Amino acid sequence: MITDIADYFTKGCGRCTRFDTPDCSTKVWNKGLCDLRELCRSAGLTETIKWGHPCYMHAGRNIAIIGAFRNNFRLSFFNAALMKDPDSALERKGENTAHPDMLRFTDNAQVTAQADLIKSYLAEAIGYAEKGIKPPTTENTRDIPTELADALDADPQLAAAFAALTPGRQRGYFLHITSAKQSATRSARIEKCCDRIFAGKGFNER
Repeated sequence: MITDIADYFTKGCGRCTRFDTPDCSTKVWNKGLCDLRELCRSAGLTETIKWGHPCYMHAGRNIAIIGAFRNNFRLSFFNAALMKDPDSALERKGENTAHPDMLRFTDNAQVTAQADLIKSYLAEAIGYAEKGIKPPTTENTRDIPTELADALDADPQLAAAFAALTPGRQRGYFLHITSAKQSATRSARIEKCCDRIFAGKGFNER
């Protein structure tokens, strides 16, 4: 996966064989992705790169992440359970997604057309981060490390693969990830475990 944010908008995320080719999804949606990037940065968000994608932060919290796919591109919000979504614009990534959490675009021009809505949703999420407001913990998410929850929210394919693991295998990853004291180390461990998770293996399996 890429480590330089500029590469995402010129080459792609580096997670598949279409990286840096004309067929890469980031090339198809480049105008819309760049427009989303500008809206996030103009909102005062700090631009970082996580899981090979542009991630935008504020007050030490992940706010939103950009993703590009074959048929659409997206701006996904973290802590989506807090979002009021007055325009019912947010969509669920999949059937198992607990809350609508993404704005999905199928035309590059949609970002400019929906700029005011996007700004208002970003402002709402920023407000929660500044006040330290977090969604209530549920029984299903209580043991999940924050960094892993963020990674699963950002990547529906990884979320599906993780959900398919047995509870014992999931617990093994929880223990491995949370044994790291630093958030950056926990995130790095998640990235290193992705291939194993996709293969349906537990942390200690070969």
